[in-house]
Amino acid sequence: MKIISSIEELRDQLSGQLRTAFVPTMGNLHEGHLSLMRLARKHGDPVVASIFVNRLQFGPNEDFEKYPRTFQDDVAKLEKEGVYVLFAPTERDLYPEPQEFRVRPPDDLGNTLEGEFRPGFFAGVTTVVLKLFSCVQPRVAVFGKKDYQQLMIIRNMSRQFALPTEIIAAETYRADDGLALSSRNMYLSPAERAEAPALYKNLNFIADEMRKGRRDIAELEHAAMAQLRQQGWNPDYISVRKRSDLQAPSGADLAKDEPLLVLAAAKLGQTRLIDNLEI
Repeated sequence: MKIISSIEELRDQLSGQLRTAFVPTMGNLHEGHLSLMRLARKHGDPVVASIFVNRLQFGPNEDFEKYPRTFQDDVAKLEKEGVYVLFAPTERDLYPEPQEFRVRPPDDLGNTLEGEFRPGFFAGVTTVVLKLFSCVQPRVAVFGKKDYQQLMIIRNMSRQFALPTEIIAAETYRADDGLALSSRNMYLSPAERAEAPALYKNLNFIADEMRKGRRDIAELEHAAMAQLRQQGWNPDYISVRKRSDLQAPSGADLAKDEPLLVLAAAKLGQTRLIDNLEI
């Protein structure tokens, strides 16, 4: 596996490659990330991964400096997966001058759910992803469904800018007890780790009730939030939305069985976890 930090060297290395499959990450890789590499290989060749902790998507009170950086372990894992190139730019490589041009998602998609609680987050994500796409020029790129809103925003951005990159969605990779794998899970204490699957259980409760025909969405959301609070969580949201645009479903949407999902974000101790489940 070649480890490259400069954009110029990366472009030279990938010159002439027409089927590149790309998986962007922020490192601290776990089995969920590695499953993305395997899916990428099914859709293209060679597989290129990136590791870059993107300052633009962190708010002023978020954990940019504390974000776990495990580069040597990450390299070993990617080598075992047969990744061809690891693009690991420094901030100076990727942002040699202040990144004054930004990509901002539309407000109805970028300022709801995660965007409401993390202002500016998605502008930071879309900006770095567009720049990484420009560097790698992949035919396909793989993103996990755990970050469902991010996946939708990147897919819409790619379509509206007519980028030659197909966005592939990967199913959420879970531990045996249902917890979605996340780099932030390492912050959980043993007691918090034992409690953490409750978030997914609450999503399943709402999904099961709606599959049975319940349509009192606000009551279901409220009950799930209350249950989490009783168990020591501090939830930001549990919300049923349409898969097509992440807007709240209307009565007419429910009547015609519009495809839905339920999304959640909640703090357990000092660790903020997100998850979702298609209904």
